[in-house]
Amino acid sequence: QVQLVESGGGLAQPGGSLRLSCAASGSIRGISTMAWYRQIPGEERELVASMSSGGTPTYTDSVKGRFIIFRDYAKTTVDLQMNSLKPEDTAVYYCYVKKTWGPVERQYEATYWGQGTQVTVSS
Repeated sequence: QVQLVESGGGLAQPGGSLRLSCAASGSIRGISTMAWYRQIPGEERELVASMSSGGTPTYTDSVKGRFIIFRDYAKTTVDLQMNSLKPEDTAVYYCYVKKTWGPVERQYEATYWGQGTQVTVSS
Protein backbone atom coordinates (compact mmCIF):
# COMPACT_ATOMS: atom_id res chain seq x y z
CA GLN A 1 0.00 0.00 0.00
CA VAL A 2 1.02 3.56 -0.68
CA GLN A 3 -0.13 6.40 1.52
CA LEU A 4 -0.37 9.91 0.07
CA VAL A 5 -0.44 13.04 2.21
CA GLU A 6 -1.30 16.30 0.52
CA SER A 7 -0.70 19.81 1.77
CA GLY A 8 -1.15 23.30 0.44
CA GLY A 9 -4.20 24.64 -1.30
CA GLY A 10 -6.60 27.17 0.12
CA LEU A 11 -7.85 30.51 -1.13
CA ALA A 12 -6.08 32.68 -3.68
CA GLN A 13 -7.00 35.78 -5.64
CA PRO A 14 -7.10 35.73 -9.43
CA GLY A 15 -3.56 36.13 -10.70
CA GLY A 16 -2.13 34.75 -7.49
CA SER A 17 -0.13 31.60 -6.77
CA LEU A 18 -0.46 28.49 -4.67
CA ARG A 19 1.70 25.41 -4.24
CA LEU A 20 0.44 21.92 -3.58
CA SER A 21 2.63 19.20 -2.14
CA CYS A 22 2.15 15.44 -1.96
CA ALA A 23 4.36 12.98 -0.10
CA ALA A 24 4.19 9.25 -0.73
CA SER A 25 5.08 6.68 1.93
CA GLY A 26 4.69 2.98 2.55
CA SER A 27 5.38 0.57 -0.30
CA ILE A 28 6.87 3.19 -2.61
CA ARG A 29 9.18 0.94 -4.59
CA GLY A 30 8.08 0.75 -8.19
CA ILE A 31 6.27 4.09 -8.33
CA SER A 32 6.27 5.02 -11.99
CA THR A 33 3.92 7.97 -12.37
CA MET A 34 3.09 10.82 -10.01
CA ALA A 35 0.45 13.31 -11.02
CA TRP A 36 -2.16 15.84 -9.99
CA TYR A 37 -5.83 15.67 -10.95
CA ARG A 38 -8.67 18.05 -10.14
CA GLN A 39 -12.41 17.74 -9.91
CA ILE A 40 -15.29 20.19 -9.91
CA PRO A 41 -18.57 18.97 -8.36
CA GLY A 42 -20.69 17.27 -10.98
CA GLU A 43 -17.83 16.85 -13.42
CA GLU A 44 -15.30 14.12 -14.13
CA ARG A 45 -11.88 14.17 -12.56
CA GLU A 46 -9.40 15.84 -14.89
CA LEU A 47 -5.67 15.22 -15.27
CA VAL A 48 -3.82 18.48 -14.60
CA ALA A 49 -0.16 17.49 -14.76
CA SER A 50 1.84 14.29 -14.61
CA MET A 51 5.40 13.08 -14.60
CA SER A 52 6.47 9.52 -15.30
CA SER A 53 9.83 8.16 -14.25
CA GLY A 54 12.50 9.42 -16.62
CA GLY A 55 9.93 11.26 -18.70
CA THR A 56 9.02 14.83 -19.35
CA PRO A 57 6.10 16.48 -17.60
CA THR A 58 2.76 16.74 -19.34
CA TYR A 59 0.04 19.30 -18.73
CA THR A 60 -3.54 19.77 -19.70
CA ASP A 61 -3.87 22.64 -22.18
CA SER A 62 -5.67 24.98 -19.80
CA VAL A 63 -2.73 25.13 -17.37
CA LYS A 64 0.22 25.13 -19.77
CA GLY A 65 2.53 28.04 -19.06
CA ARG A 66 0.95 28.62 -15.64
CA PHE A 67 1.43 25.41 -13.65
CA ILE A 68 4.66 23.51 -13.06
CA ILE A 69 4.95 19.99 -11.68
CA PHE A 70 8.02 19.08 -9.64
CA ARG A 71 8.94 15.54 -8.70
CA ASP A 72 11.60 14.67 -6.13
CA TYR A 73 12.59 11.06 -6.76
CA ALA A 74 14.68 10.81 -3.59
CA LYS A 75 11.91 12.04 -1.30
CA THR A 76 9.07 10.54 -3.37
CA THR A 77 7.19 13.80 -3.44
CA VAL A 78 5.37 15.67 -6.14
CA ASP A 79 4.53 19.37 -6.00
CA LEU A 80 2.32 21.50 -8.19
CA GLN A 81 3.25 25.17 -8.45
CA MET A 82 0.20 27.06 -9.66
CA ASN A 83 0.74 30.59 -10.97
CA SER A 84 -1.55 33.13 -12.62
CA LEU A 85 -4.52 31.42 -11.05
CA LYS A 86 -7.95 31.86 -12.58
CA PRO A 87 -11.41 31.35 -11.05
CA GLU A 88 -11.84 28.34 -13.33
CA ASP A 89 -8.95 26.65 -11.53
CA THR A 90 -11.21 26.31 -8.50
CA ALA A 91 -11.55 22.61 -7.74
CA VAL A 92 -10.53 19.83 -5.39
CA TYR A 93 -7.03 18.74 -6.35
CA TYR A 94 -5.93 15.12 -5.91
CA CYS A 95 -2.49 13.59 -5.84
CA TYR A 96 -2.19 10.39 -7.90
CA VAL A 97 0.44 7.68 -7.94
CA LYS A 98 0.83 4.61 -10.13
CA LYS A 99 3.03 1.67 -9.25
CA THR A 100 4.19 -1.02 -11.64
CA TRP A 101 5.93 -4.29 -10.91
CA GLY A 102 6.54 -7.74 -12.31
CA PRO A 103 8.38 -9.05 -15.39
CA VAL A 104 8.38 -6.98 -18.52
CA GLU A 105 6.16 -9.47 -20.32
CA ARG A 106 3.49 -9.30 -17.62
CA GLN A 107 3.51 -6.13 -15.59
CA TYR A 108 1.07 -5.41 -12.78
CA GLU A 109 -0.03 -1.96 -11.72
CA ALA A 110 -1.84 -0.30 -8.86
CA THR A 111 -3.05 3.27 -8.46
CA TYR A 112 -3.46 5.39 -5.34
CA TRP A 113 -5.17 8.70 -4.60
CA GLY A 114 -4.69 11.37 -1.99
CA GLN A 115 -7.58 12.66 0.08
CA GLY A 116 -7.92 15.83 -1.99
CA THR A 117 -7.28 19.45 -1.15
CA GLN A 118 -9.53 22.38 -1.99
CA VAL A 119 -8.25 25.22 -4.14
CA THR A 120 -10.48 28.27 -4.45
CA VAL A 121 -9.64 31.21 -6.68
CA SER A 122 -11.81 34.21 -5.95
CA SER A 123 -11.57 37.91 -5.32
